[in-house]
Amino acid sequence: MPETPNSEDPLRDGSVTATSCPICASPLIGRADQRFCSPACRQAAHRRRTRPPAIPTTVATGRSRREHTIYECDDCGQRLTGQQWCPDCQRPCRRIDFGGPCPNCGEAVTITDLIEAPMP
Repeated sequence: MPETPNSEDPLRDGSVTATSCPICASPLIGRADQRFCSPACRQAAHRRRTRPPAIPTTVATGRSRREHTIYECDDCGQRLTGQQWCPDCQRPCRRIDFGGPCPNCGEAVTITDLIEAPMP
């Protein structure tokens, strides 16, 4: 059975015309089937419908994600915090996970290393 349009939403029901723009709330003057007051409001509505979800680019402290990322050199196996190039091999490192320096030994450890570590 086809879905019936919602009569309370003027944009979904063709028999009911909207009286104001859904973006800026200005009155609609002109055609009976007009949905937006201007091309700018029509474009703003399209952008709201098709906008991809926001991806956080910073960590809660305000620093970039690179500062909290652990990288590992494929040649020598050295782990580095926030450095994408190995200073010894002069080669790019691969990203492993988020993490930081170990409070006991100072080596770079990832969050998954801490989660997967056996409890003493």
